[in-house]
Amino acid sequence: MSVVDETHCWDDVIGADERLIAAQYQSDRVPGSRPALLLIDCYRKVFGDVPQPLADAIEAFPATCGLAAWRALGPLEQLLRTAREADVPVLYTTGQRRAEARFGATTRRARTPGEDEAAGYEIVAPLAPRAGELVIDKSRASAFFGTPLSTWLRQLDVDTLVIGGETTSGCVRASVVDAYSHGFEIVLVEDATFDRSELSHKVNLFDMHLKYASVRRLDAALDYLRSPGSPDG
Repeated sequence: MSVVDETHCWDDVIGADERLIAAQYQSDRVPGSRPALLLIDCYRKVFGDVPQPLADAIEAFPATCGLAAWRALGPLEQLLRTAREADVPVLYTTGQRRAEARFGATTRRARTPGEDEAAGYEIVAPLAPRAGELVIDKSRASAFFGTPLSTWLRQLDVDTLVIGGETTSGCVRASVVDAYSHGFEIVLVEDATFDRSELSHKVNLFDMHLKYASVRRLDAALDYLRSPGSPDG
């Protein structure tokens, strides 16, 4: 199957030249048989306390992704539930929570005077880790940079990462590129990945699908988690 034959969210922003370029890339990548689920930065800072449009939420939660986060929450819950039922390892990332750690994952905005930079990094309740599920505190965009993630994945004998979370253009992209560089296959779940900017979300999903990952819709990702060794996985 060609990388441009499926229906994806980027179809309305990708032009003829991009499709011509895409046609030169290989067909959809085949994931391995030993997956892990990696949920990137699904913390309160990006969801807020209640669903609100970005313009309404941004004053109380400057890092919010607004309604895009809440739309992805249901798919994220389904991924998590299915991974647990299938005994697939689950790992999380969150921001560095130590007050003395002054390095953020990005430099996207100025800090508000008096802002507690270490607050709000708890994983939202519907996705909360269970005992035995690994949580990685990171201080840069990539889940791999300065963390033991690669070592943990090798110890778990993982060959494929199923990824959801935020932001598509930032921490998700950085983690996908590093996962690819470390030799892992990547299934990036379109419905469970989100960004502040819908345009950035679409363009980055398209680009990662060409170069580093297999971007799949939720149903296909769930099927893969249930039967990762099947021919159709």
